[in-house]
Amino acid sequence: MDHWTQFLRLKTAVGGNREPYSYEESFGQPMEEQLHITMPNKDTKRILSQLEFAIRLSEANGGAFDDCVSQALRYLTGCMEAEGVLTRSAGLEAEKLLMPCRDAAKEYKLILAGHAHIDMDWMWSYNETVSLTLSTFRTVLDLMDQYPEFCFSQSQASVYKIVEEYAPDMMARIQQRIREGRWEVTASAWVECDKNMPSTESLLRHIRYTKNYLSETWGIDADSLEIDFSPDTFGHSANIPEIDLFGGVKYLYHCRALDGDNSLYRWRSPSGKELLVYREQYWYNSGIVPKIGLGIFDIAKNCAGFKTGLIVYGVGDHGGGPTRRDIENAIEMQSWPIWPTVKFGTFTEFYHEAEAIREQLPLVDKEMNFIFPGCYTTQTRIKAANRRAESMMGAAEGWMAFSGKKLEREKHEAAWQNVLYAHFHDIITGSCVQDSREHALGQFQKTFAYAHSNYRKAV
Repeated sequence: MDHWTQFLRLKTAVGGNREPYSYEESFGQPMEEQLHITMPNKDTKRILSQLEFAIRLSEANGGAFDDCVSQALRYLTGCMEAEGVLTRSAGLEAEKLLMPCRDAAKEYKLILAGHAHIDMDWMWSYNETVSLTLSTFRTVLDLMDQYPEFCFSQSQASVYKIVEEYAPDMMARIQQRIREGRWEVTASAWVECDKNMPSTESLLRHIRYTKNYLSETWGIDADSLEIDFSPDTFGHSANIPEIDLFGGVKYLYHCRALDGDNSLYRWRSPSGKELLVYREQYWYNSGIVPKIGLGIFDIAKNCAGFKTGLIVYGVGDHGGGPTRRDIENAIEMQSWPIWPTVKFGTFTEFYHEAEAIREQLPLVDKEMNFIFPGCYTTQTRIKAANRRAESMMGAAEGWMAFSGKKLEREKHEAAWQNVLYAHFHDIITGSCVQDSREHALGQFQKTFAYAHSNYRKAV
């Protein structure tokens, strides 16, 4: 009987065991708890996860650890047959039998990057976006006080603007964590924007005004803002590598809109410019569960054998961020001997390590479109307003320059920020509630007024 057959028999003999569906880790209460099913305890999960990892590790190393895996399987199977359960002491004894795998297991590493996916006015109004942003950040700051290793990453300049405007007392705490390297700013755009409908000029303004704002108001080094964080964007123009690199952005993180099984890869624009890209392998709202370690072998095959995995976790869409449960699961996994090295870290850390195998990675040289094509043809008022705003702002700038008049920078950037905010991937696409569209259209009116008054003054 092969190892997998033995393992499957052992695992299915454990009471309460269930193979989870994908993308259910961050939904709060586990399904078993909802159905009043007693799940395997943490000691049983620990040894079964390590045993499965050891089987996969041995396969990846040409059967090098088959003997110790066989011994552990026989021992645990005997314990199950004799006692009907896998006890803590049985699991610890099996770990000893698997110790020849330990050094090879620790060659693999999981970087855990906690984040909060905050949708700008998706299924709710702007006032709720403000509320959920602030409550999320308060939770994250409290968790940082409690767990010294915990790291957090947050994109979108707009959410930092919300903090400045509505909870300025929170700024100092966030800035302190940024200086410590535990709060990573992954914003290189005003919002997590659509990458097809905004003009090239708009996409460049996202980068420019984000860097201006975060460096001048938050004291962040503009050159450190090198990640295009677009997990939920519905499509990506083929020219994004050219645009991002022009703005000093080197890396892209995304989840949607690419067929195939690429994870780490190079994305080349028609101009020849390339980004180093990571495509999420689980989901950007994932949780800390055993599959994050068990899947690293399949991911490594697609990444030129790269043995470092990026795990992005945290309750999202409506904010929330990493949970105490996830953090404590991660701390528990750090003590597992037959398991990858687990550390709290950042996206930047992952990408900088991945640079070492960049030239060995597969190449993508096309656009990555579309996951929801209907979003590009519906709710035309928001799309027309965006194009009109882009055109009017360009005309105002041109005529002001021709006339020799100076723009008021603060007002000018504020007018552009109204436009950039509406580029959020659920607003400009129309995949949002009416309140959200009406808020964006109201902001466009302010931009129209600014652009038209400056145009008339210049003319």
